[in-house]
Amino acid sequence: MLSPLVAAFRTPDLRKKILFVIGIIILYRLGATIPSPGVNYKVVNDCMDQINSGDNQVYALINMFSGGALLQLAVFAIGIMPYITASIIVQLLTVVIPRFEQLRKEGQSGQAKMTQYTRYLTVALALLQSTGIVALASRGQLLPDSCTGDVLSDESVFALTIVVLVMTAGACVVMWMGELITERGVGNGMSLLIFAGIAARIPAEGKAILDQRGGLAFALVCVAALVIIAGVVFVEQGQRRIPVQYAKRMVGRKMYGGSSTYLPLKVNQAGVIPVIFASSLLYLPNLVLQLTSGSDDTAGWKKFVNDYLTDPTSWSHILIYFAMIIFFTYFYVAVTFNPEERADDMKKYGGFIPGIRPGQPTADYLGYVLSRITLPGSIYLGIIAVLPNVFLDMSSGGSASGLNFFGGTAVLIMVGVGLDTMKQVNSQLMQRKYEGFLK
Repeated sequence: MLSPLVAAFRTPDLRKKILFVIGIIILYRLGATIPSPGVNYKVVNDCMDQINSGDNQVYALINMFSGGALLQLAVFAIGIMPYITASIIVQLLTVVIPRFEQLRKEGQSGQAKMTQYTRYLTVALALLQSTGIVALASRGQLLPDSCTGDVLSDESVFALTIVVLVMTAGACVVMWMGELITERGVGNGMSLLIFAGIAARIPAEGKAILDQRGGLAFALVCVAALVIIAGVVFVEQGQRRIPVQYAKRMVGRKMYGGSSTYLPLKVNQAGVIPVIFASSLLYLPNLVLQLTSGSDDTAGWKKFVNDYLTDPTSWSHILIYFAMIIFFTYFYVAVTFNPEERADDMKKYGGFIPGIRPGQPTADYLGYVLSRITLPGSIYLGIIAVLPNVFLDMSSGGSASGLNFFGGTAVLIMVGVGLDTMKQVNSQLMQRKYEGFLK
């Protein structure tokens, strides 16, 4: 394992890329610790122990992605979430808006235009999200009720506007950092920033579990995390390889084709996107409830949310979460993988699946295989995501925010990003005839 790493650092251009990625990540973590102007840093620090115990679940997912910067109202408090949300929205709109579908088929120029639209939407979402967070902080609803003191030292309109603008600008800088890593570094920049945010929170969350539940529980959590990581790696690497044969054809005076290859369909074709969708929608009612807590017309809505959606250890919450993950897995796979387009591309270049006629029969076969492997993939995503909630329900109770870092969404993201980055480093090493990470 160390010999490929040494070979990577001995290669000048690859070493520059790795060091560039490390430098950007250091700057990102530095910005996640610098408080926004007007934030009472002492009050926030005094409340962090209670935050780590998980009393506030509204922004648990976003706070995990930001590496703890959200609840500290840091410059990079919003993190990468607006860009992820904007990317998902733009990708889903390609099915609804014909203009976006046309841009997607135009190649590099169309992709540049789509990226521009994603950036504009990211700024709008960052502004909206930072406004909501600052509004919650000014009303004392962002941190637990047991926290004393004002989070914002100045709650005038001008001061709140400055905080919103700083946090919005921080989200734009994070987006720029992610694009720089993708362009000049190794791996996907946005994914690596999420990886860095989650990894930065693991020591603090592990210490919280050790202090609250004791050494035996901490050891069991670590063993369970290792088992989950092994299972996630096994499933993430699993794929159904559909054989594809290309017929020979003459182009000018040269013969092309005649080769055999395969079309890989991953068991987890949707990645971690369904978990993010389900988590965001499941926390949305609680967020709306906090924003409208002063109204008397929300008594029935408040009772429903508190009874069925707020407690992450309740079986109603777990079942709804599990069902939403399965639904969004099928939905996202249907949006991102078009069997008709794949069948047309194969037919255009003289490819066919042995035993299957080109054209519509090939599309029907691809759709049939995809639907069969999506079911175990969606069940796998649901089980991994709800494991922390089930563990807490079987134990003495508590919050899932701590155990999420040792099993669940965090493990899915970290393992997926780690495997993807290793594959990219491995491919660059193999081009230089070095032994790669993956054998």
